[in-house]
Amino acid sequence: MNITLIGMMGSGKTTVGEELGKVLQNFSLIDADSEIERTQGLNIPQIFEKYGEEYFRQKESEVITQILNGDNLILSTGGGAFENPKNRQLLLEKSVVIYLKTSPDVIYDRIKNETHRPLLGKDFSPEKISAIIEKRRANYELAHFTIDTDFKSPYNIVTEIIKCLNCA
Repeated sequence: MNITLIGMMGSGKTTVGEELGKVLQNFSLIDADSEIERTQGLNIPQIFEKYGEEYFRQKESEVITQILNGDNLILSTGGGAFENPKNRQLLLEKSVVIYLKTSPDVIYDRIKNETHRPLLGKDFSPEKISAIIEKRRANYELAHFTIDTDFKSPYNIVTEIIKCLNCA
């Protein structure tokens, strides 16, 4: 079994994935964005700047396909990875997909001081985050499970994930 965490940037996918990995000790955490950076030798903003979003999304699909050939993995995806129909189908077939649902204001508070979010650009605001969430909502809601993360600790979110996995 594999577990995939999806949701907006700042929803806690990597942090929750790390905590989940501590509980599910026979699972390995793989962060898709980190794998892309490793294979490309560039960070995400550099990839966007040098090659554009389409190139990044192609590399993202390649990495996800490669990762899901394994087993006992916790995959933390980029916020837009689940928008690609091929990625979505593969993730839903080869893993238990968990949507970490987070409100725009909470996301804004979590990431307002970060500079490595290429899709936010200069007009970064809760309204822009809300517009991105609204665009992605229908796909995010196709996940096997949805967990609201607002004002919850990573530990509490992991506890909810474990409950979902036990009834899957």
